[in-house]
Amino acid sequence: MLAELHATAIINEGAELGEGVTVGPYSIIGPHVRIGDGTSVGSNVLIDGHTRIGSGNTIYHGASLGTPPQDLKYRGAKSFVKIGDNNVIREYVTVNAATNEGDATVIGNGCLLMAYSHVAHDCVVGDNVILANAVNLAGHVSVHDWAIIGGIVPVHQ
Repeated sequence: MLAELHATAIINEGAELGEGVTVGPYSIIGPHVRIGDGTSVGSNVLIDGHTRIGSGNTIYHGASLGTPPQDLKYRGAKSFVKIGDNNVIREYVTVNAATNEGDATVIGNGCLLMAYSHVAHDCVVGDNVILANAVNLAGHVSVHDWAIIGGIVPVHQ
């Protein structure tokens, strides 16, 4: 099954979309992005940078994934966002790339990132983690498997 792309979606040359990927209206997929089979990208989503997304994910309206880190030390390094399989990334979630060359911000498998949560540069989020609405992870935070973080909670490194 081929990818299903809305007519208004912008898929940059070089982006790799797996089988059965859907991309909604007005979403933008950058040239270095790879998205695994069966992932659904909603409307007005931005996926940019060197972002790798596994299979079976659902990404909702307005999410922004793979953008440069909000770190004054960032100097344009080639860094990554790596997202596993079967995650649910709700409305307006932001996930930034790592700061340094070759490093990655990582989200495991089976996670639920609720609306407006933020995963900053160089974070590592384990498997089956739930970040409730508006959770903010500062840079270099590690969240272990099966953790649940309640809404509107900031977590500093």
